[in-house]
Amino acid sequence: MTEPHTPRRRPTLVAVGHGSRDPRARATLSRLLDRVRELRPGLDVRLAHIELNAPLLDATLAQLADEGRGAVLVPLLLAPGHHVTHDLPAALAAAPALRARLAAPLGAHPLLVEALADRLAQAGWTPGDGDSPATGIVLASAGSRDPRSGAETRRIAALLGERLGGVPVLAAYASAAAPTVPEAVRALTARGRHRIAVASCFTAPGLFATRAAAHAPWIASDPLGAHPALARLVLHRYDAALRTPVRGRELATV
Repeated sequence: MTEPHTPRRRPTLVAVGHGSRDPRARATLSRLLDRVRELRPGLDVRLAHIELNAPLLDATLAQLADEGRGAVLVPLLLAPGHHVTHDLPAALAAAPALRARLAAPLGAHPLLVEALADRLAQAGWTPGDGDSPATGIVLASAGSRDPRSGAETRRIAALLGERLGGVPVLAAYASAAAPTVPEAVRALTARGRHRIAVASCFTAPGLFATRAAAHAPWIASDPLGAHPALARLVLHRYDAALRTPVRGRELATV
């Protein structure tokens, strides 16, 4: 008698947030993952945090190993800093029984830029603002000492400027890197740009996002949150990681 075919179970998508003391952060990421589940019915999608919030990543990986599941970790982070290149590989190394791989961070991708532009529009940016010699944008992100992080953030800034008609977009950081948001605002002002928006390049509300928005001379967009384009990008990173051959626990750079 022929055994019935059992479809192979897809690896769990573990979306990894940093963690925040702001209670809005976890709720926002939960809404984002609800959108991911709507786009991919039947896929096991779980949220984990590097620190500060439960469930913590180590506990989530241990549970998946106990369940005999595979996993793809998708960092809900914008660029390859210390968390992506050190903390996440270390967490996987501490769970050797788990079949898992890492996806790339969200990074410079048209879907991310779509979400950034839409959040700016919701804050009051109009198509005509892109043509004005008085406007400029500061792209505010967390910041990292890793030079690859700054390079990636500058690529995001360049893509956003192109999408908005060539308006100057300067990358700025809330910590660990320069320029700061106030410094970027001053640099744009020195170029005659007095109508300056802050684009919040954060996945969820938190201290850094709040501080960055407070420095906006004009408008500040909300964090990306549960934007539909961000949900599609999370799945894109998951799918790309599964397609990318990796050796052991290396980062799947996609």
